[in-house]
Amino acid sequence: MWVSFKDSFKRAEQTETLTAADYDEEKELTNIERININAANSTLKRKLKSRHLEMIAIGSSIGTGLFVGCGGALRTGGPAGLIIGWLVTATGVFATMQGLGELSVTFPVSGGFNLFASRFIEPAVGFAIGWNYFMQFFVLLPLELVAASITIKYWNDDINSDVFVIIFWLFIVFLTLLGVKAYGEAEFYFSLIKVLAVIGFIIMSIVLVCGGGPTHEFVGGVNWRTPGPFANGFKGVVSTLVTAAFSYGGTEMIGLTAAETENPRKTLPRAIKQVFWRICLFYLGSLTMVATLVNYTDNRLIGSSSVDATASPFVIAIVNGGIKGLPSVLNAVILIAVLSVGNASVYATSRSLNSLAEQGMAPKWTGYVDRAGRPLVAILITDAFGLFALIAASNKQVDVFNWLLALSGLSSIFTWLAINVSHIRFRAAMRAKNRSLGELAYVSQCGVWGSYYGAILNSLVLVAQFWIAIFPLGGKPNASDFFLSYLGFPVLLASWLFYKVWKKDWTLFIRAKDIDVDTGRANIDLDVLQQTIAEEKSQLSEKPFYVRWYKFWC
Repeated sequence: MWVSFKDSFKRAEQTETLTAADYDEEKELTNIERININAANSTLKRKLKSRHLEMIAIGSSIGTGLFVGCGGALRTGGPAGLIIGWLVTATGVFATMQGLGELSVTFPVSGGFNLFASRFIEPAVGFAIGWNYFMQFFVLLPLELVAASITIKYWNDDINSDVFVIIFWLFIVFLTLLGVKAYGEAEFYFSLIKVLAVIGFIIMSIVLVCGGGPTHEFVGGVNWRTPGPFANGFKGVVSTLVTAAFSYGGTEMIGLTAAETENPRKTLPRAIKQVFWRICLFYLGSLTMVATLVNYTDNRLIGSSSVDATASPFVIAIVNGGIKGLPSVLNAVILIAVLSVGNASVYATSRSLNSLAEQGMAPKWTGYVDRAGRPLVAILITDAFGLFALIAASNKQVDVFNWLLALSGLSSIFTWLAINVSHIRFRAAMRAKNRSLGELAYVSQCGVWGSYYGAILNSLVLVAQFWIAIFPLGGKPNASDFFLSYLGFPVLLASWLFYKVWKKDWTLFIRAKDIDVDTGRANIDLDVLQQTIAEEKSQLSEKPFYVRWYKFWC
């Protein structure tokens, strides 16, 4: 056992399915050809099962953005502004994930969306998106460790925060070094607890709204009438959009799992479709209850942030209902959510860095994958940076993390926009090469128009955020607030320009007829695939309406 354990850390043996020799030997490979070959030959292990992916899809982004971040959105947008912000963002997320599903099932390769950006738009965009996404989750690990240490203070405020930071850090390091299967198992149970907690909260909230709580006070729509549905008019609604985007952040992580999924054709579509249920039930359902039970003028909402779990409107709603004991239970759920996001952030960061290394966009040694299928160096780098959370005991922690988050504060929106454009370009390449959609194992339910809608919506959110950054709510224009809100854009632009100068490649986009739509595709017999799909559709058409409806969404 010891020898087996020790040998598992050795470099994985490369089993290439496609090599440079498959190309003309006299032809020098271009950057994008080399990128496609390396991504197709990833040594990551396919160990994630269907139940892992489905639960990751449902619960991966149920974290502090939902439990805590919505408090600030409620305060600035009001109850109607909160719901509108999350609903509008949800439509874009759903359309975006459908396009991502089509690409991920067709190309279950390492790197996911940053590889798609390199492949279907151009490498500099993939470089910028990949490093921006890396920074987003790289910073998130220490941020979540700090959030966990603050959550513990709900029960014990006497012990130094750094003690709990070390405890939680060791727990995350242990999980992440066990490999992708351990990540899947941990996220399965973390997500299950979060899902059950949200469902329980919704049921309890309905009882409280109807006057069934200990105080027997009928809440009804009081908080919607007084002081009103909107806190700051249209500007308040706009301000909730970016908070909503942060809350939904992590939804796209399902695209990173494609290279480590046992059966992408079966499991990825089901996981992608779960996005619909998560949006309807776990977000809009719970937020409607929060907006109904908590008044947006409540002083406890002031100062709420992603590192302050004590300001959770979920906890405030339970306290207002007069229910004792449950606030502690919900804070425990928030703690689990925080650790879950910390675990997921190591997964996202390590896989992003591994993909960048495979594409020649990061030092080659950072792409080291061992025999257990772990991108070992990338995991260790991410875990080591987690110790930055020891700043938890400092009185400057909020300022430090605000500026670190500002570096990639718009990362989710940039990533979704890149997915939209990648899907549009992929469809354009298919048309240019006279290829049929019948070749695809999964086709986006929203079609290419869904990606156009997602691209337009994400672009409008960036414009709206620019407006809020220049003219912040309740304040005057100032450089500090602007860069805290919009620093991510110049960082992304600088990354794109750096790659152009570095590679001396000033191509703005790859022409549709030159896009490679074959390298790295799932090894599927086209005739068998089409026959299987036809049989499945024929069998489904004979089922009752409710079964067909369920299968469409699940």
